Amino acid sequence: MARPRFLPDNFTLMLLGTVLLSSFLPVYGEAARVLEYITVGVIFFLFFLHGAKLSRQAIWAGISHWRLHLVVTAITFVIFPVLGWALRPLLAPLLGPDLYLGVLFLCTLPATVQSAVTLTAIARGNMPAAICSASGSTLMGIVITPLLVGLLLSQTATSSDPLQAMGRIAMQLLLPFALGHFLRPWVSPFLTRHAKRLKGLDQSSILLVVYSAFSASVVAGLWSRIPLAALAALVLVCALLLAISMGLSAWLARRFGFSKEDEITIVFCGAQKSLVSGVPMAKVLFAPSVMGGIVLPLMIFHPLQLMVSAWVAGRYAQRPQDAALPAEGAAPAKA
Repeated sequence: MARPRFLPDNFTLMLLGTVLLSSFLPVYGEAARVLEYITVGVIFFLFFLHGAKLSRQAIWAGISHWRLHLVVTAITFVIFPVLGWALRPLLAPLLGPDLYLGVLFLCTLPATVQSAVTLTAIARGNMPAAICSASGSTLMGIVITPLLVGLLLSQTATSSDPLQAMGRIAMQLLLPFALGHFLRPWVSPFLTRHAKRLKGLDQSSILLVVYSAFSASVVAGLWSRIPLAALAALVLVCALLLAISMGLSAWLARRFGFSKEDEITIVFCGAQKSLVSGVPMAKVLFAPSVMGGIVLPLMIFHPLQLMVSAWVAGRYAQRPQDAALPAEGAAPAKA
């Protein structure tokens, strides 16, 4: 039986379990330092896999659709951060300083790749453009996110200046991504044969990084600084940000005359935020003592965006088949 669209998936439940585990059984001392080294290696491997999965043909098929990519980039790295900053008079007293910094960090992150592309496929959108746009957003985030964090967040919350952070993020994320993409012709057959196992490894890696991040914050007194009312308010704030971003993405796509297929791509690439990129970036950018509050908004936003987007994708997919005209800039279908 298919899972109802508004119920959380297994990975979301595992994320919740990881937060509970790190809250009751955090790691201390030498074990925490060992876990930190392990997570660095896990992140390297994770982004190596993402680079190896990215097809060069997909890049060239989607890259020509520059108007769509400009709109997605503007939503991801301009509208989202401005929205988070403009709502500060409301959000800062409602959430408290720790969670508000996390909301701002959420607003600076790049788009997710895997779920954005999957949702675009379900909704019969412009797949080549989605692959190119979401992957490009991840790569741009390596440069843009640290700059936005330095601009919007207080220097005391960050563990290094933006330029140093950019270099560290490039070494931990961009280098393995580029290496995986370079080695794609040799490793792709292996990845294809073991796709299901690697998906489980992919998710396990994220869970390990989340456990490490929350453990450090729990030891530093995370839950004593965040009241229950602020957590409830955070769920509503994340839902509001998601509703605004998805609604605005659809409105901009129609305002600029994009096809329905392109609108789908803009909605699912522009309104999504990446947990896979966000948690590793947070570990580089922020001190361990504030990490839990920083990534908590992202961990709430992530399952919300998946559940709501799955429902929206289903609605898009119900449109008549003959309404799906070839998208501007999409690669021609092969026989």
